[in-house]
Amino acid sequence: MTEMTDKNVCSETLPCRFPLTGAIEAVQKEIEQRLLSSPPPLRALARHLAKAPGKNIRAYSLLTCAIDKDDLVSYDAIRLAVAIEFLHLATLVHDDVIDDAKTRRGIETIQTKFGKRPAVICGDYLFCMALQAASELEKGDDKSLRQLLPDYMTQICLGEMRQNLNNRNFALTQAQYLKIIAGKTAALFEASFFGGFILSKEDKAKEDQYKKLGHSIGMIFQLTDDCADYEHNCKQTKKPVMSDYEQGVITLPLIYAFKENETLLKKAKMGAPASEIVESVRKSGGLIYTRTVVKRYYKKARKIIDSLDISVQKHRNLSVILDRSVNGIDIGIKETAIK
Repeated sequence: MTEMTDKNVCSETLPCRFPLTGAIEAVQKEIEQRLLSSPPPLRALARHLAKAPGKNIRAYSLLTCAIDKDDLVSYDAIRLAVAIEFLHLATLVHDDVIDDAKTRRGIETIQTKFGKRPAVICGDYLFCMALQAASELEKGDDKSLRQLLPDYMTQICLGEMRQNLNNRNFALTQAQYLKIIAGKTAALFEASFFGGFILSKEDKAKEDQYKKLGHSIGMIFQLTDDCADYEHNCKQTKKPVMSDYEQGVITLPLIYAFKENETLLKKAKMGAPASEIVESVRKSGGLIYTRTVVKRYYKKARKIIDSLDISVQKHRNLSVILDRSVNGIDIGIKETAIK
């Protein structure tokens, strides 16, 4: 972990606590060290993943929510943030197998470089690493923390299965789609905010507010990503664009476009090329509409943040997370931290 500073607080009864920037660095180092020290059969795969670290926005969210009344973060929050990031990474590795994705975070995916079977096993190993990190919590006897990963992993799996069952379902409704992404994407954000809240030792009455905040930001994150699939290129996103449509995944911009343009719906059913779909979605207002839905979630999240009785630092950092979810998470958490 990161070196101790004079701002860290330790005693025989209180675990070490860190300023936010120190906690962020500790999470990043811990993730890298655990990947690089993986057992021999998986070491090459894990080290490949370590070459392209993620933005760790979920870890940053958890650490920010875990800030206590002294503007410090507990050692347990670092452990749980590591667990959350390994859980997220596991889902990405498995997603890439399902989607036959060639690149992720600017490098070859595990399934492209090593094969689908090793990739599935690697994803399973990352789930184990997440559970291992979570098992190391000092507050492991806390029922809410014990159930956190299993409960939210279940929600993620259900969201992914709902998406799979609705593959190429051109009749998918907005309500059905929002339920899908509430599981496959927003659940892990909610877990991050809820886990951080538990470790902050804030008033129990605020629990629902933090859960709703995490849910709203997770929904914003996914809906913004849906728009990016129609707006950006591979160089900007570091992953394939228009891959959703080509994989049969129906997202909100397309759902709206189908509703406004029945001809487009007929063309999609007949296998219209992605380039034609992109243009039609833009002209139909699918992206504009999706942004209005994002704005609704943004207003909910902003209202919650402003209602919380928290320090200036914590308020500012929650605001950073919210704004980045709308504008695109294009920088790492280390650069976003408010000192």
